[in-house]
Amino acid sequence: MRARHVAHLAVKELRGLLREPLLLVLVVYSFTLDIYTHATAMPETLNRATIAIVDEDASPLSRRVADAFLAPYFVAPAQIDLAQMDARIDAGIDTFSLVIPPEFQRDLLAGTRPALQLNVDATRISQAFTGAGYIQGIVDQEITTWAGDARAVPVDLALRARFNPSLDPGWFGAITAVISAVTMLSIILSGAALIREREHGTVEHLLVMPVTAAEIMTSKVLSMGAVVLVATGLSLTVMVQGVLGVPIAGSVVLFLAGATLMLFATTSLGILLATISGAMPQFAMLLLLVLLPLEILSGGMTPRESMPEAVQYVMLAAPNTHFIALAQAVLFRGAGADWR
Repeated sequence: MRARHVAHLAVKELRGLLREPLLLVLVVYSFTLDIYTHATAMPETLNRATIAIVDEDASPLSRRVADAFLAPYFVAPAQIDLAQMDARIDAGIDTFSLVIPPEFQRDLLAGTRPALQLNVDATRISQAFTGAGYIQGIVDQEITTWAGDARAVPVDLALRARFNPSLDPGWFGAITAVISAVTMLSIILSGAALIREREHGTVEHLLVMPVTAAEIMTSKVLSMGAVVLVATGLSLTVMVQGVLGVPIAGSVVLFLAGATLMLFATTSLGILLATISGAMPQFAMLLLLVLLPLEILSGGMTPRESMPEAVQYVMLAAPNTHFIALAQAVLFRGAGADWR
């Protein structure tokens, strides 16, 4: 295999990519707006939820509880009457309605266990499940602080969060989006490059030229892998660290070295899928069958330890399973070249 032939073919692939505006838009979007969206709109995180307070007690404690719902988790609570509560939830104005009953503070001081009523609009799926837990924690915290040591629980939980001290989900979302974009785009770009050759009828032209099939495939792997690698480095530097302000604990160079190994596997997988499929629509259908398991079961969305053991063993054959473990260790935990 001659390096000069591979270099010329790789330049041809890059020129072909420049003539595909939709693929260029996909690359730019995946490493900019998509990362920004994942970092700022995590679906499992409560953000600006609407809440109304029905305060029938009007005591210092009830006002303290109402004032505890702060941004960015909640918008400013609306003070409403009990007669307005159902109508506002039916109209979609409020996601949560907290009812504080009369004599709430007096009953609490008397040693009884008064109950607060929380009404939830369960059609707001992304907020309803997590929001109830947030509200429970806020109310418990305010009542415990107000009641003092006599009412406090005997054990205090001291929270120490490593690698993300502020528990900001945007840090996780941004870096996970970069890792996902590396897998997705490397498969799409390499597969589309081969299908483009087939649709334009230039595969036969290449095969009759004094180049080998290995040189043709190697040029596609190197060119498309280089595009994804450069875009990944720029995205981590400009978008993740610059625009979003997400700190990276480890070495970006070490992460890119691991990404290079990953790209050899995923670009080759893209060429394999393009070889099996006859046209771009078939290639897109195969992508659905391949990308979804790779993204969901490789440990990027949920820890592999929470999956069935059979799935864990099967996914060891997937290249991005090992890449995600390396990326999380380097970018989150600051692991070095001696990491095990």
